[in-house]
Amino acid sequence: MSEKEGKKIKEKVKEQQEKFEKRSDTTEHIIHEDEERMKEVLAEFDRESNTRHFSGIPSYLVKYMLVAFSIFSLWMNVFSSLPEQIRRASFVGIVIFMAYMLYPIKKGMAKRVNYVPWYDFVLGIVGAGCFFYYVVFFKEIVARAGRSTTLDIVIGIVGILILMEICRRVVGIPILVVVICFIIYAFAADFSLKRIISHLFYTTEGVIGTPLGVCSTFIVLFILFGAFLDKTGVGRFFIEIANSIAGSATGGPAKVAVIASALQGMISGSSVANTVGSGSFTIPMMKKTGYPPEFAAAVEAAASTGGQIMPPIMGAAAFLMAEMTGVPYSNIVIAAILPAALYFTGIFLMVHFEAKKLGLVGLNKDDIPGFFTLMFSRGYLLLPLVVLVYCMMNGYTSSMSAVYAIITSIIVSMFRKDTRMSVSSFFEALENGARNTIGVAVACSIAGIIVGTVTLTGLGIKLASGLLALSGGVTIIALFFTMIACIILGMGVPTTANYVIMATITAPIVIKLGIPMLAAHMFVFYFGIVADITPPVALAAYAGSAIAHSNPLKTGITATRIAITAFIIPYVFAFNPDLLLVDGSFTQALFILITAFIGMLGISTGMEGFMLGRLKLYERLICIAGGITLIIPGAVTDVIGIALIAVIFIKQKLQLKNVSA
Repeated sequence: MSEKEGKKIKEKVKEQQEKFEKRSDTTEHIIHEDEERMKEVLAEFDRESNTRHFSGIPSYLVKYMLVAFSIFSLWMNVFSSLPEQIRRASFVGIVIFMAYMLYPIKKGMAKRVNYVPWYDFVLGIVGAGCFFYYVVFFKEIVARAGRSTTLDIVIGIVGILILMEICRRVVGIPILVVVICFIIYAFAADFSLKRIISHLFYTTEGVIGTPLGVCSTFIVLFILFGAFLDKTGVGRFFIEIANSIAGSATGGPAKVAVIASALQGMISGSSVANTVGSGSFTIPMMKKTGYPPEFAAAVEAAASTGGQIMPPIMGAAAFLMAEMTGVPYSNIVIAAILPAALYFTGIFLMVHFEAKKLGLVGLNKDDIPGFFTLMFSRGYLLLPLVVLVYCMMNGYTSSMSAVYAIITSIIVSMFRKDTRMSVSSFFEALENGARNTIGVAVACSIAGIIVGTVTLTGLGIKLASGLLALSGGVTIIALFFTMIACIILGMGVPTTANYVIMATITAPIVIKLGIPMLAAHMFVFYFGIVADITPPVALAAYAGSAIAHSNPLKTGITATRIAITAFIIPYVFAFNPDLLLVDGSFTQALFILITAFIGMLGISTGMEGFMLGRLKLYERLICIAGGITLIIPGAVTDVIGIALIAVIFIKQKLQLKNVSA
């Protein structure tokens, strides 16, 4: 080889290296941009993510504070034998201090690095001090047996006001408006300031009531479990599994979004966070396949919201429901199976018929990982979920079940080098768990005020009586009014606090209509959750639209249409609890499942306007009517539903035959 040729080869190699380095830099830049975009979207639509930025020494101080809180929560639940009032008061006191250190008075101030104004230090310290006053003087306060001193009342007022301000920052104004209305009602009902504050601040029926008690025990541990599970890479595994199942199917990317979001959503506990997390991957993929931006964002939002009703975890609401209703956890999981299956079947079919209508295809099979290969190589990542459900089903407490699941997630992460949890990622999990707990804890604390006002004034019974009078005693009208109330009360509220509010205010109304307790609680839970995709305050849909660059209102309307099942099924199990499968036989359950699936097929074709070909308006209405009658359990309704859908199917079949002839 001549010197000239050798020089040319070296230059060519150098050129290729430069191209590769440039491509790598570009890829890293794109990934970095995606992460920054996710943070921006979360900060805009998810108040819990709108926190201050820290660097240098302050960032370490904040990190150690959050890690210490997670360790404290673990200690308190596993080893502590302190009275429940002390545990709850100290828990909320620490949460308030952390919240004021992390959440600015308005969004724009979050961008300032290492900046915490003096008044937030004061509010954080004073707010925490109010609750630690209860901790320090617990015996004296109990001994006074409700005869609160002037100092007690002043501290109670200050503590509640500071809690309300941090609620405004972390959770939002809607729930705060509801709380203020309830407190005003208490005054209007001739309760004195002293009586109201004593009840709301110093008893376990107010701020430190059942909602906070549940949050400070198994919900905080469940959130920690989710943070540790995330560090194992299970989120990416969910997407890969969904890809292997549905990636190559008609309109594959949208079906991947449905499956992945259902799996991820049940453990995330936040519709918005799940929409942004999985949507940053699935929404661009759906748009690239050919789905309209509004549809792509709506699918992700609807599926992510549905993850909150997905058993066996339901975003921690399953544990909370077991606590508040006294119904065993296993019964709640069984009851949630068929409604959730129908919900996701509906979305899946909507996606399928939209793809058929647009002529979309799936991904290349060569680009999709094999299902069994994934399960053999990374299926062990599901073991923590298996341990959690096994422990809950076998009588372990919710707290210890979560602890065992956390330990399992740490162990399984060690099986492979690429999932192995390092010391730094271990502490990051503790930090993230504490961060994610703050919003839920604040919401549960403020929900305690609603619960306390209801128990103090007897407002729940009055609301139920008023709604029944307004509906004229007609059950379906009363349920409709309850649905509207749930959607309004559920706007922008985290899943667990959302359910607490629904269970306190609206569930008694449904129970008074003669509907069984579990069906009533499931009814209000469903409609509280769908507030995240129902305009005008459809936070999950709006977060999806920010990623898809689509019209937010159109995205919310489309998400509501795609998730139409969520607006039908609760009425069905309210009138016929057989759909919840608690008391029925296996044969009966199987028959209900088959007929309900055919019903969802009818509703989906009607909503999308496509079966074997495009449907006319009257054909769409017939399909929807047939689908609804099939979802309602009963021999007569099943026959009518099958007949209606069969007529349209045969008509479409004949039309296609005539066209091909």
